Amino acid sequence: MRLTSTAYFAGLLTVVSAHFQMQFPPPRGVFVEDEEPTFCDGYLTAASNRSEFPLTGGFISLNSEHPNWTFGVLISTAANPTSFNNFTQARNFSSASGEGLFCIPFDLSDIPGLTNGENVTIQSVFNGGDGTLYQCADLTLSNSFTIPSSVACTNASAASTSQTSASQTSSGSSPSSSGSSAPSPKPTSAASSVDARSVMSLAGLLAVVGAVLAV
Repeated sequence: MRLTSTAYFAGLLTVVSAHFQMQFPPPRGVFVEDEEPTFCDGYLTAASNRSEFPLTGGFISLNSEHPNWTFGVLISTAANPTSFNNFTQARNFSSASGEGLFCIPFDLSDIPGLTNGENVTIQSVFNGGDGTLYQCADLTLSNSFTIPSSVACTNASAASTSQTSASQTSSGSSPSSSGSSAPSPKPTSAASSVDARSVMSLAGLLAVVGAVLAV
């Protein structure tokens, strides 16, 4: 029997022994270890003080506490997204090895419909093999914003990775409730350029997560 997206994500909320912390852009709130396996790390309301984020040349900095992991990013243009149904995929899933700080390119300029001054929410999705973890950041996109030099963009290791591909849809579209088959992974690097145009529905995301974690 096919599970609904809500049931699928509920099944992924398992006890985890390793974690990750999003360093940049700043997450919605202080890291809460016990809430990390839940939607937006347990923070269900968009932050009133959104962080500026560049439309071009952006990156996500995170700290991994797991030696092997996969990472992807969801995005929502809703004013206050409250469920996974408000999100579509903005960065294909990549698998990587290494603990410590990682800098992952996240260029939004090629995603259709995003504009200067627009408010969006991104949700980082991390899995170290023992459960899926989530953290959100509420952003205002800017053509003129430059990430400060004080924000580190370094990688703890130069491990080989694999990144899935995804079918293209509009970033502002609602996720489809129908399932789709997962494409074959292709070699890439956690610090390589991201095909930000590859945006897919939540249903496609679930298939990709299942395929990556089954490897």
